[in-house]
Amino acid sequence: MQKTGVAQSSKRKLNQRAWAAAVVVTTGMLAAGSSWAQAAWPSKPVRIVVGFAPGGTTDVMARLVGKDLSEQLGQPVVIDNKPGASGNIAVSEVVRAAPDGYTFLVAPTTVETANPSLFKFNLNPANDLQAVAGMGKTQMYLVAKPGLAATNVKELVALGTQPGKQLAFASSGTGTAPHLACELFKQATKVNFVHAPYRGAAPALQDVMAGQADFVCDPGIAFQHIRSGKVKLLGIVSSKRSPFFPEVPTVAEQGFAGADLDIWFGMWAPKAAPPELVSRMSQAVAKALANPQVTAKYADLGAETVTMSTAAMKAKLKEEAQVLSTLITQQNIKAE
Repeated sequence: MQKTGVAQSSKRKLNQRAWAAAVVVTTGMLAAGSSWAQAAWPSKPVRIVVGFAPGGTTDVMARLVGKDLSEQLGQPVVIDNKPGASGNIAVSEVVRAAPDGYTFLVAPTTVETANPSLFKFNLNPANDLQAVAGMGKTQMYLVAKPGLAATNVKELVALGTQPGKQLAFASSGTGTAPHLACELFKQATKVNFVHAPYRGAAPALQDVMAGQADFVCDPGIAFQHIRSGKVKLLGIVSSKRSPFFPEVPTVAEQGFAGADLDIWFGMWAPKAAPPELVSRMSQAVAKALANPQVTAKYADLGAETVTMSTAAMKAKLKEEAQVLSTLITQQNIKAE
C-alpha cells in the first residue's frame, strides 16, 4: 500500500510539472503570436477618419500625410470623411472602431480642447481616445475688408471704440477656432465687436472681401487675396510672426497681449489601441512631416509641418483645453 501511495504521489508531481511546462509553452506561444501580429502590422488598409469635408485644411493635411504613410507602411491609407458637429461625428466613429491599429482620427485639436465645453454630446475625447501625434498647425491672420479705415490693430481698435460705431467680425461658425481666436482678440482689446457666424472659413472671407463684415480671424486661406490687395492683413493672432508674412507684427506686438491662438492638428486612435502600434504610427507621422514635398504642400495651405510626439501632443492638448474652456465659459459661447 505504501509503495502504491508513493507511486501515485510521484505520478501527481509529474503531471503537475507537465501542466506547468504546458502553461509556460502556451504563454510563450501567445506572447510570440501577439508580437508577430504587431510586427506584421499593417497587413491591410489603414483608415483615417477626417472630421471635416473634402478640400478643407484638415482633409488636405490628412491626404498629404496619408500618401506618405502608405508608402512607408506598404498598405493603402484610406481617407474617410465624416463631417459634422465640428468634428464630433468623426470622433464618435473612431471611439466605436475596433482598437486594432487600423482606424485613426485626424482633426483640429479643438475636438478635444473646445468641443466638450461647447456641445451637449456624450463624448469626451480626452478619455475616449488616445493621442498619437501632432500633424502641424496654421496660424490665425487678422484680415480686414479693403475699405476699412485701419491699417493695423491699434487703428482697428480706435475705430471700434468710436461713439456709435459697431464693427462686426465674420467667422467659420460659432465655436470654431477662428471664432475663438476673435473672441480672444475681443478680450485683449476690450472692444465689443459683433460676431457674424458663417458656415465655413471660405464664405466668411468672401463677405469680408465684399465688405459685408469688417474683419475675420482667417486660418490661412486668404493669402492670395492679401497679396493681391483684396483684403488687408492687420496683424497675426499668434505668439510669433508668420513665416509667410514676417514683416507683419503680432497682435501682442501691437499692444494687445492675450490674442494668441494657433490651430493645431493631430491624430488620435481608439483608447484601447496597442501602445506599440500607436508608437509606430507616431514615428511614421513624424517621418512623413519631415518629407520636403509634404512641407511644401503644407506651405501652400498656409500651414507648418510641426512634428509633435505623443507626449508633446498630450501636453499641448492640456494647455489648450485650459485656455479655451475658460474662454467659452466666460463668454458663454454655445455651439450652433
